[in-house]
Amino acid sequence: CIGLVLRRPAERLIRPTNRTVGNGMPEGVYNVRMSNDPIQERIDELRTQLRFHSYRYYVLSDPTISDYEYDRLMQALRDLEAEHPERITQDSPTQRVGSEPAAKFEKVIHPAPILSLGNAFAFEDLEAWLQRIGRVDERAQSADFTLEPKLDGLSVVLHYHDGLFVLGATRGNGEVGEDITSNLRTINALPLRIPLSAEDEVQPPATLVVRGEAFFPLDEFEALNRRLAEAGERTYVNPRNTASGALRQLDPALTASRPLTLLIYQIVHAEGAVPPTQWETLQFLKALGFPVPEASRHPDLADMVPMLESWEKRRSGLNYEIDGLVVKINEHALFNDLGVVGKDPRGAIAYKFPAVEVSTVLEDIGVNVGRTGVLTPYAVLSPVEIGGVTVRQATLHNFAYIQEKDIRIGDRVLVKRAGDVIPYVIGPIESARSGSETVFEAPGVCPSCGEDVVNPEGEVAWYCVNPACPAQLIRNLEHFVSRGALDIEGLGIKIVETLVGEGMVRDAADLYRLDREALIELEGFAEKKVDNLLGAIEASKAQPLERFLNALGIRGVGSVMASDLARRFLDLDALAQASGEELEAIEGVGPNIAAAIVEWFSRRANRRLLDKFKSLGMWPVGELPAEPQGPQSLAGKVFVITGTLSASRSEFKEVIESHGGKVTGSVSKNTDFLLAGEKAGSKLVKAQDLGVRVIGEAELAELIG
Repeated sequence: CIGLVLRRPAERLIRPTNRTVGNGMPEGVYNVRMSNDPIQERIDELRTQLRFHSYRYYVLSDPTISDYEYDRLMQALRDLEAEHPERITQDSPTQRVGSEPAAKFEKVIHPAPILSLGNAFAFEDLEAWLQRIGRVDERAQSADFTLEPKLDGLSVVLHYHDGLFVLGATRGNGEVGEDITSNLRTINALPLRIPLSAEDEVQPPATLVVRGEAFFPLDEFEALNRRLAEAGERTYVNPRNTASGALRQLDPALTASRPLTLLIYQIVHAEGAVPPTQWETLQFLKALGFPVPEASRHPDLADMVPMLESWEKRRSGLNYEIDGLVVKINEHALFNDLGVVGKDPRGAIAYKFPAVEVSTVLEDIGVNVGRTGVLTPYAVLSPVEIGGVTVRQATLHNFAYIQEKDIRIGDRVLVKRAGDVIPYVIGPIESARSGSETVFEAPGVCPSCGEDVVNPEGEVAWYCVNPACPAQLIRNLEHFVSRGALDIEGLGIKIVETLVGEGMVRDAADLYRLDREALIELEGFAEKKVDNLLGAIEASKAQPLERFLNALGIRGVGSVMASDLARRFLDLDALAQASGEELEAIEGVGPNIAAAIVEWFSRRANRRLLDKFKSLGMWPVGELPAEPQGPQSLAGKVFVITGTLSASRSEFKEVIESHGGKVTGSVSKNTDFLLAGEKAGSKLVKAQDLGVRVIGEAELAELIG
């Protein structure tokens, strides 16, 4: 916090304070010593807190309180200013919309103000809102309404001239935003021309400016973080900030690698006829080709109650984040006639759901060990209710995150839970510290097996490299028997858990020593089921070397890399003796993967596991490359495959190799072609950066001839 001197009729000194209120939230970012006017003192204190938290949220993108708590502070200030309008000043937080735009993008002046919304926290607040606007215009008492989700993303303003998308901007401060046209064009859901077909009966006005929200679908966000974690890269904290960061990249290629989407819900400006109601506007926008949010229409507030309850129950099952609903006067003419109070339109209000962000005490930090050996810290919390659920644990992402945020044991921290996503710690409330907090130190050994852990250079992840680690065993076995590895049909995760729980399997080799009679004794294991299972296990011994290599779960060795290693070394003995330099000579093997392979074979537990496989007669040997058959139209060409294609990547790999091409796992300056399907990610970005030619399936067919 920064000490400020405010020069007014009576000079007042603002200083930091560590005092907290009942829930542990800072009483005030500053302790304000003022005149003996308690009302003015409270107004000034609220304004000071709101300015500070606005700066943390909008400028630094590093808030120290939740949106819910911020909304409460803002509502308290609005109530006081409503009671004492003579005390409203132009610099009050209630008189502005948001932060100023950053300087690195061109500024865009909006054709009309992009306003915020007032808040309601209960149905009684909605009734009070209707009474207030009814006193302004009695027609509001008999108005009908629309109800829409309040999307938690980044507000965007899109400009269309003669149906063509020409400009896109952020909301900025509500009057001036930032030009992010190139980045918005990368969002597939955004129509570059409206309507979608020239034959469509619905035609847009000559000039049309619409407003919407860009966001990360939750499943895509979780998948992105899984990919980053598996690659040892830094993960993202929440979908909203990730979407905002993606759209404010200077390089549109980086935005293109993030699967953003958007929903459009408002016409800001139009030169030409537009629908007279919000309900018809949504249908009009949808007909033009815009994605629009789910909405409902209601003759009065009472009719809305079941839908309010329904949305709150459905909230956790949605594939996008919402923090409430928006109630709008349906008729645009009445909406506009009601005007604006401060910076909020009178004709709409946000009905906020119970908080999904709260503050509580971080009592301890524990560490989990995942399938690939990644050590993941988690927070042990003083129990707190978030959105009707009692939360006792939350993720801390990785050790670098703890260090960057300076999260300490004993801190009061902000915790968020959105939908079914695991709760996570946003960060500490430093002003609430007492000095008794302790700095967390990452473990030097695996908390499960006691083996040393490693942190590869350039990665944020720490790994336990012991495959016999109890914490890793079940997930390792699940991978070992999976379709892309040894493909043992019928051996799913439930059976694996049973076998491990009964002590019948302590490593992957034990699967090949299972006793038929002992299996039959287990609950749910009939003779036919056991015979089928043992038959599938025995058949897996015939799998080729590349599948066996993939099944071992060596960090960085997937199906493509396993195939390359099998062609180069032919058996596991030869691979075990390979040096890092020899491995790096293989296309696609970098220093980190080479070091991971050498480390894996150097481990005593891994060597014991391989000895067990050899004693079982399970020691596949690679084959020397066969003489090429048929036309080699792709000879000498190096391919990388990414994204979702019409068939599996392994099938495309076989096709490319059968025509003389080579498939590697990563894009480099030696790559000739990137075969890209839908949802292509970081490999597409890298290919574009390096000038590698990107092709689709049709172009591959042309190359093959």
